[in-house]
Amino acid sequence: MVSPTSDAGHFGSRLKLFFVVLVGVSAGLITRVGDATLLESALVVVLGLGVGVVLVWIVFPGNKNGNDRTSGR
Repeated sequence: MVSPTSDAGHFGSRLKLFFVVLVGVSAGLITRVGDATLLESALVVVLGLGVGVVLVWIVFPGNKNGNDRTSGR
């Protein structure tokens, strides 16, 4: 049987991954609306994924050990 803590951690990881992918794909789709080439769109997707990682790091500040980086310890 899986403990509830690991289920919550797995859900949190999937949620973070979803947000990163959402930001990256959204950035790519925005460039496709304009007259961007496929290469430019791909580069924007990669940059969007990077921005997504930073946003997830800011929005979900806890690390893998469960410690909050804002706790001051």
